Amino acid sequence: MSFDLSAIAVFAAAIGAYWLLPARTRGWALLIGGGATLFLLQPRLPIRFADFVLPTGAVMLTVAGWWWTRAPNQPATRQDVLAVAILAGTVLLLALNRYLPGSARLTPSRPPDMLTLVIGIGASTLALYGVWLLTRRMVSPMARIRPLLLLIVALFALLKTEVLAIAVAGAWRGLAGQDVTIASALDLNWLGFSYLAFRIIHTLIDRTSGILPSLSLHAYAAYALFPPSLVAGPIDRADRFVKDFDALPMLARFDADRFARGGARIAMGIFKKFVIADTLSFGLSLNAVNVDQAVGTGALWLLLYGYALRLFFDFSGYSDIAIGLGIWLGVKLPENFDRPYLRTTITAFWQSWHKSLGDWARFYVFSPLTRAILRRERKPSSAVIVGIGHLATMLTIGLWHGVTVNFAIWGLWQAAGLYAHKRWSDSTRRWYRKLSETPGRKRAWTLFAWAITFHYVALGWVWFALPDVGQSIRALGRLLGIGW
Repeated sequence: MSFDLSAIAVFAAAIGAYWLLPARTRGWALLIGGGATLFLLQPRLPIRFADFVLPTGAVMLTVAGWWWTRAPNQPATRQDVLAVAILAGTVLLLALNRYLPGSARLTPSRPPDMLTLVIGIGASTLALYGVWLLTRRMVSPMARIRPLLLLIVALFALLKTEVLAIAVAGAWRGLAGQDVTIASALDLNWLGFSYLAFRIIHTLIDRTSGILPSLSLHAYAAYALFPPSLVAGPIDRADRFVKDFDALPMLARFDADRFARGGARIAMGIFKKFVIADTLSFGLSLNAVNVDQAVGTGALWLLLYGYALRLFFDFSGYSDIAIGLGIWLGVKLPENFDRPYLRTTITAFWQSWHKSLGDWARFYVFSPLTRAILRRERKPSSAVIVGIGHLATMLTIGLWHGVTVNFAIWGLWQAAGLYAHKRWSDSTRRWYRKLSETPGRKRAWTLFAWAITFHYVALGWVWFALPDVGQSIRALGRLLGIGW
């Protein structure tokens, strides 16, 4: 099952049952639902047992993230032990699908046998605990979290780098006695790992800076595995999430306003994603096939505009659905889009497009990096510092989508736009203030600035949409009337 209309219907039915539960059990229901969603929405994978092993790994990483981010001298409580038991019980209960016929099975494919699963979980737990024992007495908070941080980054690089993913998939196929010659990066399609990784990294870094509140495993796992945002975000913050989580027992069971607001967002998201975006995907969108079949510059621009709109309606539609489901569950997820294509600067665009990812990158890439450079005895000029910060931030966002040359170039494209706008705005402040004195000229400039911003962003999507550098360069040339 993927995150499609049937999955949304299942979510809606589950939420109905959720509000029939006693108030004190709502948080526990979210914990169980998050663990189960990992397995139920995980796509079926061709490698034997992979679509069960990967969700199990996500549960273990979540528990490890909590263990590494516990407040100093915070002991494990009975509630934490119960949370471990619930997560483990969820995994083992779903493993019993092995003994059900295919038509009645809830998991994508047949799980591994129980003994192998228990041995694998036990060995992995002991390995992680051993690493934690080696680092727990280190003076530096960053040194204590570094092993888990490096593990997550390594997994991220492995999954997002096609060559590495194919190598691992081939090795895994070999161990499973399957054909290694057809290994593919898609063999390791790990549901929700990108968003889970960024949530855990956020808590690890916030623990080192002392701003992460003390969280029980119950609350931490509900945050990391919150079902509506598991597949496509938004990336919430733990300190914000836990306030809603703690308030769940106090919420009224039947709140017409909450269900109306949530339902409106879900309906809007379904219309955006399954009506507009999916319609645009049928021919009116830039892709590797259509770009070679375009018969002229005008047709290619039409495909580019279609792709830009499709991308927005697809992603913002998913975000609306997640936010609506969150409202129904009593958790208000952060907004992810705020009319980005109407912005008149590239900076304003990135403050409105995938806002939760942009905020994450600013907090954990741009700000720490620029502060570190400023602390140096011989520091470069402020313009160079800002340029380095933009470059690192946008490269991170680009490579988060996939470790490819095209995504790296897309990140460089965005960084160049942000840097150019920063330099322009710094040097034209006086001119812009004078422009406000003539409303007509200001309206004309605003329209011009919007057109420049939109088309710069749209041209950048060429790197995002196409699979290789050569085709992207040819498409950009043809969009400018060159190379036909």
